[in-house]
Amino acid sequence: MLQLLTFLVEKLSLVFRLKCLESPWWWESDDRERASPRAPPPPLQRGDLLEVPRTLFTHFGIYLGDNRVAHLIPDILPVFTSNSKLIRTVITNDRLILGCIYRRATVRVDSLEDFAYGSSILVNRADRMMQTQPLPAERVAQRAEKLLGDVQYSLLWNNCEHFVTFCRYGSATSRQTDKFFESLKSVIRDQRSVIISGLLGFISLVCFGVAPSTTVPTILIPFSLWMAG
Repeated sequence: MLQLLTFLVEKLSLVFRLKCLESPWWWESDDRERASPRAPPPPLQRGDLLEVPRTLFTHFGIYLGDNRVAHLIPDILPVFTSNSKLIRTVITNDRLILGCIYRRATVRVDSLEDFAYGSSILVNRADRMMQTQPLPAERVAQRAEKLLGDVQYSLLWNNCEHFVTFCRYGSATSRQTDKFFESLKSVIRDQRSVIISGLLGFISLVCFGVAPSTTVPTILIPFSLWMAG
């Protein structure tokens, strides 16, 4: 049941991100020419944690020096080929979407310009929010470099923020995931959810008839929401 719930939440999150065009990585490659002018990046040091604000979410990376950034991003292409030259090309919309669905990603190195994609860059902002002190800068960069390659991807459990917090602070966490669950918790605790779920259950009984597949959810879901609230 927990695995099913996690699967549904991840797919709903994916659809939500697609509809809102959360990240410029979702744009087609020919849209790059229409990207807004980039703001000049602040002085960077090897091991810095970089944040690029998007419309609804934030993309994260670790600066490696020499204008290079290591970051985790969904990509389906490594599943089908080991051609490193082809894999290093800019990730297109289709590659990213299929990577999310297939739950495959890659920790790769891109130029600072490709990583920022026209957005402003925030440097080490998470240092003020984390309860643990960052690791030495060189060790942060080395941890990021050791993780380069294909990885399993999850919107909730292994995204780009988990990658950078593991490298810089020693433990994988995600404030964005925490905020998502807080929002989900507030919806569950809202007693109007009980009424809505009960109404939907009643409609399913009317449309599909009385059967275990309709009766059990009609009773169980509103009851669970009521108890959780």
